[in-house]
Parts: sequence; C-alpha cells; structure tokens
Amino acid sequence: MQLYNTLSAEERAELIDQAGQQRLTLSFYAYAKIEDPKKFRDDLFVAWNALDALGRTYVAKEGINAQMSVPAENFEAFRETLEAYEFMRGIRLNVAVEHDDHSFLKLTVKVRDKIVADGLNDETFDVTNIGVHLKAKEFNQILEDPNTIVVDFRNHYESEIGHFKGAITPDVETFRESLPIINDQLQDFKDDKNLVMYCTGGIRCEKASAYFKHQGFKNVYQLEGGIINYAKQIKEENLESKFIGKNFVFDHRLGERITDDIVSQCHQCGKPCDNHTNCSNDGCHLLFIQCDECKAAMENCCSTECLETIHLPVDEQIKLRRGKQVGNKVFRKGKSENLKFKHSGELSDTALATAPKTNDIRQKIKVKKALIGKVEHFYVKASIGLFVIENQELNVGDTILISGPTTGNQELVLEKMMVNGTENTTAKVGDKITMQLPFRVRLSDKLYKVFKNGTENS
Repeated sequence: MQLYNTLSAEERAELIDQAGQQRLTLSFYAYAKIEDPKKFRDDLFVAWNALDALGRTYVAKEGINAQMSVPAENFEAFRETLEAYEFMRGIRLNVAVEHDDHSFLKLTVKVRDKIVADGLNDETFDVTNIGVHLKAKEFNQILEDPNTIVVDFRNHYESEIGHFKGAITPDVETFRESLPIINDQLQDFKDDKNLVMYCTGGIRCEKASAYFKHQGFKNVYQLEGGIINYAKQIKEENLESKFIGKNFVFDHRLGERITDDIVSQCHQCGKPCDNHTNCSNDGCHLLFIQCDECKAAMENCCSTECLETIHLPVDEQIKLRRGKQVGNKVFRKGKSENLKFKHSGELSDTALATAPKTNDIRQKIKVKKALIGKVEHFYVKASIGLFVIENQELNVGDTILISGPTTGNQELVLEKMMVNGTENTTAKVGDKITMQLPFRVRLSDKLYKVFKNGTENS
C-alpha cells in the first residue's frame, strides 16, 4: 500500500503532459473532531493516489484543510472519497477560476497540530460560534453600507496584488499576527459597526469570526468560500467585482486573475506588475514581485548578490548556504532591503495598469505539446542552451516550450539552431542542439514542441 510519493516533480509533470487530461484546481476545508488523524491521513492518501489527485493537505484533530489538483474526469469520484465521511457530506469545493495542469506536482497529506496556524487556544472560546456567511451579492451589498468595516485576513504578499476596495490590509506575514492587531485597532467599534472579513478560501475567517465574536464584536460577517468562491459567483451571476486585481494562491500559479487591474509594482524597477516569483538562489528563495524585463535581466534573482551566487559552481553554492535556515522555502516571504519598490501596507485601490488579454487568446486555441528533449547545459556568458533531442524531430520555425520548476513556462518560436555543432534547419532524435535564449535554463528543464489546433505551428 503506497502512502507517500515515489515520483519527482519533474517526472510527475512529464506524466501529466503525456496524459493530456484537463485538471481542475480546487480547495476545501472542514472543522470536525477527528479521533485518529494519522489513520485519516493514510486513508485519504490511498484513495486520492488511486485517482491521480495531487496537492497539499493538512489534517489535525480539528479537521482538514486542502488545496488540490484533480483530473476533471475524476472530479465526482474525488468528491465521493470526501463524502464517505459524514462531516464532509455536501462540502463546498472551491474550484479555481483559472486552471494550470501543473498547479501541484505531488500529493502531500500531513498531520499537523492545527489545520491553520492561528496561535489561538481553542479551549478559551466557542470555535463554532462563527460570523454570518455572506454570498457574493450579499457581500457586495454590505460593503456599500457606510457602517461597514471590511478586513483582509491574508498576509501582505497576498493583499498587495489584489484586495477588496477600502479594506484594512494588515502589514503582516502570518495570520496569527493579524488577529491581535485588528482586535486592538477596532476596539471602539465593537457595538455599532459591521465587522466584515474575507480571506482566500474562507478557512481563516471561519476561526477569526468566532474569535472576534468572543472578543465582544456584535455584528460579525464573513465572505463564504473566500475570494475563490466570490470570483466564481460574480462570473456566474454577472455581478460587479468589488475585488480588484489578482488573488494570490498557494500553488505553482501563485495567483489567479479576478479583474484586469494591476494594483502593484515590480519590486525591482517599479513598473506596474503583479506576478510573484521565487528567487533562483536556493539559499534565499525570497518571494517577491518581478516583471518580465527584470526576470530576464536578473535571471529570477532578487539581488545582484543572489545573481552572482547562482553563477558559482554548485558545490560553492552549497557551502554558502550550509547552516542557514531556509525551511518552507517555496513561500519564504520575508522582506528585503534590496527590493526598492516594496511598499507593504501602502496599498492602492486605483489600477496602475491593465493586464494584457493573453489568457483569453490561449483559451480559444487548442494547444497541445509533445516532450522532445531536455537541457544538458547552459552557457551563462553567451546565454546559450544545449539540448538533447530524445523524441521526434525539431525544425526551425517550430514553436517550442521550455519548462521547469524555476524557469516556469517559456514559449518561443525557434528561429535558428546549431545541430551537432553546425547550423541546420532540422534536428533528429539523438542530435544535440544549441540555441541562444533570452532567459536562463536549468538541468531539470524539459523541451517541448507546441501544436495548436491539432497542427504544428511552424
């Protein structure tokens, strides 16, 4: 009986591409009393692994908190694995408004003390006495009430790229930090104001609303299903979006667009931008906002120091980071003095720019890709990538995609290549090719040929 992953992220990504199935990204949570979290965890892993479900899930004696990627054809079967438990019958599944087949590349189910690190002693108050749930239309209406105070219970790196207009957005890095700050800030409004709160999927507000009712707030409300469910409802019901910008999500995408408004800046040059990235230096891995131009110039790094570090031999890089604590590095979100345009707590309700409509175009075109090779080397000074062709032939004029965990998805038209040291227009299986690239590639990256509308785009 398999209880843990046996494939690497790269191997899993390759299998997903070969399968060619549409996958849905979704999240859900439930507070419930679970007597044996370890057995519960193992049973879920076995059931979900059989359905090719991937994602990150925390279980505890207080319940479950999950973000998942599930093949669309297995969606109902996945729901059945949840409804086998009485406390999850009829559970709301928050399905993302944007999908990425690579949103998760592993199935991780962990037993934790709590499903959300809130720093609260649940024995001191009634965690079931929660605030009133509001659907999107009701939420929009209460925001129009001048007697309403709306609070964002997410962290600074989440609210910076998108938030509800007029919301209080605490400049914090963890949920537990925001609770005492907001409680202290709103002491004078316990009796006569509507305290309205929201978060990504609703789980943080479920606990926060009970906490604030315990603190004496009379009129406490929360957005049902969080921003994810709100985005789905405004689209289905043709409602005005009071949310502006992007919703940060905790998977490979790092965000899904709710409106076309860009309300944040590249942390390095100040250009309007709302794309998060992680620093390529494994000894840093800082989460920050970076535009395409800075990404190319800085090779996904947050500083010149990190840029210099990634060009060192691997053994020297390992020595430099030895002994440093870089745990949870995928979402390390500490602030850095190197980021000149990082303005936490100074958020704008005014759009700085409008996002291009690239996603709409891609949705109308049927895109398929075939794995044809892998990176063998990258020549930093010349910015040239060396690839080995392992499957079908490649021709000048083909659209190619270079993809990897750090590189992301970089698509371009192949204009020129050297085949086995000589310029040529065709490369066959077994050939080694080199091409000049406007970005850095890595040994874990894969080379794909892209097909659109069922035919080769050449």
